[in-house]
Amino acid sequence: MNPTQDLSFLSLVLNASLLVQLVMLLLLGMSIASWTIIFKKTAVLRGVRRDTERFERDFWSGGDLNTLLEASQRNTRSDAVLEHIFEAGMQEFLKVREIDAARRAMKATYQREMDNLEANLPFLASVGSVSPYIGLFGTVWGIMHAFRGLANVQNATLSAVAPGIAEALVATAIGLFAAIPAVVAYNRAATDVDRLAIRFESFIEEFTNILQRQAVGK
Repeated sequence: MNPTQDLSFLSLVLNASLLVQLVMLLLLGMSIASWTIIFKKTAVLRGVRRDTERFERDFWSGGDLNTLLEASQRNTRSDAVLEHIFEAGMQEFLKVREIDAARRAMKATYQREMDNLEANLPFLASVGSVSPYIGLFGTVWGIMHAFRGLANVQNATLSAVAPGIAEALVATAIGLFAAIPAVVAYNRAATDVDRLAIRFESFIEEFTNILQRQAVGK
């Protein structure tokens, strides 16, 4: 191989064919977008878990439900998911004194909140699944481009084709760099969302039973 050839990462990117460079740019954009979602989603889920634990402590400490409702109405933070569910159910119960109505109100709020928590997770799943194939496409195209260049070379040697192949393989590397964090983050976030969903659903059932006992007692 020619010792003067520059096979640094930056050089391989800059010397790649236009299509391969476009593939790399697309993958880089997908990676930046997925990392942005990862950081935001991690912060959101951490806040929701923290607020859920706080509200569960307050709720099961035996405090007055009306006092809890007033506190929930003052708390407009988006991570107060369980409080929003409680607030919806309690307000509906006080309004119509029907258990089914309170349960439907909590279920509707639960569904809206879950939709918010699950937002952008499909994008992470898509990045994790398609990025390797996009990178592979760039690699295949780059290798084809490198071998086509041998048509004008009398002595076709490994040193002549190696730089082109190396440039093409960078696309696969970038595709994996975009895909692996997205897959890991998606699996972790999906697990966290599922766990929160179970806690919310359990709370709805338990709070419904409490309201039912109150209705019977009156």
